[in-house]
Amino acid sequence: MKTLLISAAAAASLIPAAAMAQSGQADDAGATRRLEPYVGVMGGVHNFDSETGKEGIPPVGYKGRMVEGVAGVNYNVAGPLVVGVEGTASKGVSGDIDWEYGVAGRAGVKAGKDSLIFGKVGYKWVNFDALGPDSPDFHGTTYGAGVELSPADMGGSAQSSNIRLRVQADTLGNFRSIRPMAGVVAKF
Repeated sequence: MKTLLISAAAAASLIPAAAMAQSGQADDAGATRRLEPYVGVMGGVHNFDSETGKEGIPPVGYKGRMVEGVAGVNYNVAGPLVVGVEGTASKGVSGDIDWEYGVAGRAGVKAGKDSLIFGKVGYKWVNFDALGPDSPDFHGTTYGAGVELSPADMGGSAQSSNIRLRVQADTLGNFRSIRPMAGVVAKF
């Protein structure tokens, strides 16, 4: 799994160069295909089930509030279809979780002027503060869905906006946790 993380970090380091190279490239229909890098800050809570021995999750119903940084890139495939990849790093601010980090692929559909409805699948590592300073990391597949709302679609007069309000919900393992998050992302 460490190889996956190192590979994701290496790929993420190439995003700025790829964005410059792809910017303004037109497809056969004349529509512009381009990469849209973004960063964001989110907050929320992660609640784990109390069932024992499922997908490597500890045998207690841990939970915690956290703040999360997110960075990624979207690629406009054709029309309203978007695919992308993102990385996350979260720090627990209260409760049982010390930190989380992960990487996920995304697919979505643009809605309105500049909003996005998306689903994502990836892999996440979690470290629990409640288990002590040298505790192992727990990990598993993560699934989620969400929406990014643009001010241009919420009654604003602008034709588009680089800022979006993001609301999402994720789960870890075989639906053994719920993780609602909300925040702001900015594309550049």
